[in-house]
Amino acid sequence: MTATERPLSTAERQERLDAAYRFCAAVNAEHGKSYHLATRLLTADRRPAVHALYAAARTADDLVDHPGADPEGDLADWSRALLAELEAGWSDDPVRLATVNTYRRYAIPVEHLVDFLAAMTSDLTVTGYADMAAVDRYMWGSASVIGLQVLPVLGTAPGVTREEAAPHAIALGEAFQLTNFLRDVAEDADRGRVYLPADVMAAHGVTREQIAAKRYDARFRALMQEMVAIVRRRYDDAAPGTPMLAAESRDCVRAATALYGGILTEIERADFRVLDRRVTVSKPRRLGIFARRLASAQTVRLRQRAGSRQA
Repeated sequence: MTATERPLSTAERQERLDAAYRFCAAVNAEHGKSYHLATRLLTADRRPAVHALYAAARTADDLVDHPGADPEGDLADWSRALLAELEAGWSDDPVRLATVNTYRRYAIPVEHLVDFLAAMTSDLTVTGYADMAAVDRYMWGSASVIGLQVLPVLGTAPGVTREEAAPHAIALGEAFQLTNFLRDVAEDADRGRVYLPADVMAAHGVTREQIAAKRYDARFRALMQEMVAIVRRRYDDAAPGTPMLAAESRDCVRAATALYGGILTEIERADFRVLDRRVTVSKPRRLGIFARRLASAQTVRLRQRAGSRQA
């Protein structure tokens, strides 16, 4: 703040904060159609925080995937600003402001943000992973901590602690990330990165050069078939966590799981041909999943209102 600037009033700060959350919701709507659709099933008080966390992740990811002249410097500057603003409690950047407010409101550990930013930074230099253990180490920052960030926003059921629900939140974050890796294998290769474990690729006789050249054959099909099975096991690991969540948040997670898990089904239907196309869940299918979960979510809300009136 310069000497000529006056402090913002409480009303002005709230106005800027509300605008920041609206900006994040727009980012989510434009870039994360499945996630955005699922967030519509959340209660109105929870929804903006999820938008903020998505927008922060998207912004950092874009600094890496769609870099300017100095991607390392741009990401470092953005990261330093966010961490400093988190400590200060305010930002003039809409994405960072909403993120700062979300972290503070839900007491999300700053370590999750630090680990996420470290993973994004590694994407600037790391182009491949030797085995699934190496992929998992990368995903701690790129996916696991995303699940841990969102968990406090979703809330847990009575008698369930965050610590009990955390392993399942981690598994779901990883399942979503791995789904992205399979869907976007060609797009990632265009950026010089391969997130499929090198030892599994080698076992099927698939090379980075083949992926970069987008050559589909029986070997690539077998590789993808094995990877889909690995990802489905992550979804299985995550499943017991959904009943541990607050009742009003479960339908959002079930919708997101069905939408993202549906990508695996579409990959199978395409006979694992992901090198020359982007496999998606059709709009009618997405809307059908949303409609079913919306009916369930509305039933939960009605029961909760009835219970509060009786209390």
